[in-house]
Amino acid sequence: MGSADPLAVRVPVGEGSHLWTSRSTRRKVLLVVHNVTSAGRLLDVLPLFRDDFRVQLLVTSTESSAFRAGLPELFAELELPVLPWEQARSTPVDLAVSASFGGQLHALQGKLSVLSHGVGYSKKLAKPGAAGSSREQPGAPGSSREPTFGLSREWLLVDGEPFVDGLVLSHPEQFARLRRACPEAESSAVFAGDPCFDRMLAARPYRERFRRALGVRPGQRLVVLNSTWNQEGFFGNGGREDVLPSLLPRLTAELPADEYRLAAILHPNIWYGHGPGQIRAWLDRARRGGLTLIDPVHAWRQALMAADVVLGDFGAVSYYAAALGLPVMLAAAAQDRLDPEAPLASFVRDAPRLDAHDLLREQIERVLTGHRPLAEPAGFTTSAPGASAALLRQHFYKLMDLPEPDAPALLEPLPLPAYDPPRRTAPLHVWTRVRGTDVIIERSTGRPHRTDGNTHLAVHEDSLDPDSLESADVITREGQPDDPRLGTPEAWTAEVLRRYPRCPVAAYVSGPHTCTVRVRDHGAFRLSAEPGADADPAAYASSLAAWFATGGKVPPSGITLRVHVAGAVHPVAVEPAALPGDLAAQP
Repeated sequence: MGSADPLAVRVPVGEGSHLWTSRSTRRKVLLVVHNVTSAGRLLDVLPLFRDDFRVQLLVTSTESSAFRAGLPELFAELELPVLPWEQARSTPVDLAVSASFGGQLHALQGKLSVLSHGVGYSKKLAKPGAAGSSREQPGAPGSSREPTFGLSREWLLVDGEPFVDGLVLSHPEQFARLRRACPEAESSAVFAGDPCFDRMLAARPYRERFRRALGVRPGQRLVVLNSTWNQEGFFGNGGREDVLPSLLPRLTAELPADEYRLAAILHPNIWYGHGPGQIRAWLDRARRGGLTLIDPVHAWRQALMAADVVLGDFGAVSYYAAALGLPVMLAAAAQDRLDPEAPLASFVRDAPRLDAHDLLREQIERVLTGHRPLAEPAGFTTSAPGASAALLRQHFYKLMDLPEPDAPALLEPLPLPAYDPPRRTAPLHVWTRVRGTDVIIERSTGRPHRTDGNTHLAVHEDSLDPDSLESADVITREGQPDDPRLGTPEAWTAEVLRRYPRCPVAAYVSGPHTCTVRVRDHGAFRLSAEPGADADPAAYASSLAAWFATGGKVPPSGITLRVHVAGAVHPVAVEPAALPGDLAAQP
């Protein structure tokens, strides 16, 4: 590619680049990106080149993937020189690193190292352009001619010769399969562990922080839904049954909101293939019921580490979850796409199944109660736990023929995600039982099956259905106590009861432990949890509503309710709110 091409990078590589660079470097390293999925593994190893003034980093896309969305944003985040693929193929580099075999990697001008972007090499995939195959798609799942991606002649040889200088394996079992399938390439194998898994292992002490970032409260169980891409996955509709559309509303209906937290990790090929906006539109009902969609590039590992149980499929994330010791139930367990000799295939054959037609809560509680961590997933994920940084850097610098830096090789710690608590705007059916100042409460989007107490409807002011507000027994919202758009909590609760004359209770949640509740004909009250209590203040508001409905009264000095929710007892102080004169007479 000549310098006249307007797309060609001129600095720090390209014709005459030495005239414009501020520093000359001894080595050039090219990160080769197939799609966002494979880029995730390259982000893992990128820190191994930091602080080395001898190395210039470059990045390119093979432009061979059907999933190209998300790459411009990723490259903008990396802030590295981006070479067009034609220029990348003609530019001499000292090392090219890829986490996929997509594209014409054999045409690159330099040493080539390839890493797996999943949990080892487990998928069967026909090479694009091979007879009977199509781009990015296997030709006939389960057929004898279908090779294992990354461990077969179809992927490792060009004109009968190996072209990869370093094939990074995370465990010797992969080498055994490589030797059987493509002995010509066995000399390129390098055992260097799994940097993705190592980052999770290093972050284990921060599990509670990751849980708090997702708004998981003490006593709650985080259920993570996980799906790989393709039509046989949990999210797909090409398997024996399309369970997802009916399963999602049942999860939010059958799992009490105060006892369970729901989050979903979707493969980047789902996220970027259909578009994040489309995914949010498809899952709108579930999101309004409390499901959180996890960033599939930067936050999926943190969510996995925060989980109590995973509902997944035959993808790598399910295996990583089992390797972390988590209970995993499979909602989709197709094995046609897996190498039957891979540990992932063995795991999928034996893992417990989710019965989409049976009671979900009972199944989840059974798998939680009976769970015993499996030794095989942790053992087969990596043969060098915690050592991938040192092994990979040694491998990369050996290929570059460059001495390693003196500083130790270290991976980047998993970042603490932004605070992302659930925002349930779907109406909640609330079951309560009152005994003196003790209130037992359970909330969910489905109607409670219990008959030994009372029920009422709690509706968020931002409910999608305005009619639900007309029939609500409690109307809620959350916000800062000094939000000028809403007025004070006292003013907002008065406004709501005027607007909805049938509703007897309005509750404004102004903090993680506090809310202001106005009860028609009884006035306004401030509710605050005592030290050690940690539940949703909206549950406290519904408890107060139930207590009033059974004849309770708050004396001028206040009272303490004992709210039983999520397996714990939460003392909640209820005090009359001192109202300004213009609000004292409001309903």
